[in-house]
Amino acid sequence: MHIDWVATIVFLALFVVVTYVGFAAARWRRGDLSHITEWGLANRQFGTIVSWFLVGGDLFTAYTFVAVPGTLYGAGAVGFFAVPYTVVVWPLVFFIMPRLWVIAKKHGYITAADWIHHRTDSGLLALAIAVTGIVATMPYIALQLVGMQVVIASLGFTGLGLAGDLPLIVAFLVLALYTYSSGLRAPALTAIVKDCLIYITCIVAAIYIPIKLGGYGHIFQAADLALKAHKPPSPLILPPGAFSAYGTLALGSALALYMYPHAITAVFSSKSGGVIRRNSAMLGLYSLLLAFMALLGYFALAAHVTPKTPNFAVPALFVAMFPSWFVGVTFAAIVIGALVPSAVMSIAAANLFTRNIYKTYFRPNCSTGEEARAAKITSFVVKFGALIFVIFLPQQYAINFQLLGGILISQTFPAVVFSLYTRWFHRWALLLGWAAGIVAGIAMAVANKFAGSVYALHLGGFTYSAYAAVLALALNIVVAVVFTIIFDALGVARGRGVEIEFEAAASAA
Repeated sequence: MHIDWVATIVFLALFVVVTYVGFAAARWRRGDLSHITEWGLANRQFGTIVSWFLVGGDLFTAYTFVAVPGTLYGAGAVGFFAVPYTVVVWPLVFFIMPRLWVIAKKHGYITAADWIHHRTDSGLLALAIAVTGIVATMPYIALQLVGMQVVIASLGFTGLGLAGDLPLIVAFLVLALYTYSSGLRAPALTAIVKDCLIYITCIVAAIYIPIKLGGYGHIFQAADLALKAHKPPSPLILPPGAFSAYGTLALGSALALYMYPHAITAVFSSKSGGVIRRNSAMLGLYSLLLAFMALLGYFALAAHVTPKTPNFAVPALFVAMFPSWFVGVTFAAIVIGALVPSAVMSIAAANLFTRNIYKTYFRPNCSTGEEARAAKITSFVVKFGALIFVIFLPQQYAINFQLLGGILISQTFPAVVFSLYTRWFHRWALLLGWAAGIVAGIAMAVANKFAGSVYALHLGGFTYSAYAAVLALALNIVVAVVFTIIFDALGVARGRGVEIEFEAAASAA
């Protein structure tokens, strides 16, 4: 085991800074953290700048830094789908999320399941939304740990058993403690540090590494030769036969992204709908950042690094290209890039469990203090559940189950989004559509043996390859439409959900 002590010292120094910021966040814009609105949403007071860093830190994670370029390193052009999907998602956020924020603010909603429960008067549909969000979030947190494991191992900490995982355990213990004490304020402040480090890393890498490797033209030529040598060969440029899979991956990922509980938590913590709109207009900068992240996979191919797995491509590239002190900076950026979204994800999952399961079914009369304590404890448990998952199961299981995350969370889109604009869909039809989409999505993942998220659908003698989440969502919507017509014809009661003054909501946003 060879430890790069210079890189490790720089890494630890930056980690200490972030730890201090995380604990100090409890005193920033001080509020009563014994209330879940303060602890879990920071009392909805984040302005444009803080929200921009929080959303960017929330959605552009350590695994994005590791997995996207790793996919290009191992599979070629298909990995670029992550770039257009973020371009697609920002207009959706611009038009949809301010409306949801106004309604959540008016009625005091903490989660998407709160909204569904009151809108449709269906406890079962709200429970389905809550459980789906929690289940889809758990492997997402686990994947942040995978990214941290890669970095810690690249520093030289590669011992066997729990001794090898000790740095990871310590890092997540620190995360759990400052999240417990500071709530959403902690990732909001640490996101500023994290994003600055990532921007520095990407800008330096985009300029310095091509100079060392002979320019972008040489990089693409070398990457092309390296990809052709893979078994099976991988394309540098997407072939026509992969267009449908690529397009549906981008579309499905865009529809799923803001259905994740951590994304909705970041939206609900904003000060106004105008803040959300301004952020969606500026978040294109993160799409540009992501494009440079993706190119690091081709840089690694051109540099002829030989990582143990594609996940190690970027750390191996940085070790080969940069001096040790800057390697420490880049590795700190990746690990902090895991801590920020992990904190928001655990808070979001805790909010869902506390509001829509614990309070609804076990303690409907619990006090605000008890509600906040339950959320804090749940956040702690969620993080360590993900930690145990990663330590005791091989990494490929966490990665494969993450493929289900996008498939599952996409099935909440009709209930959450369609209900913002119309009450035409019957509550039981939405529930049946959700169930059909979940079953179909899981079945497609099982048919693929969890080895990929693109499913080959055979219809009328033709084969259509598409992201399983999109196929399952299409079935979801069809079932919801058909059964709405059937239930209305049979006179099945719709429930007494809340009405929305659409024009007032739109103007307030």
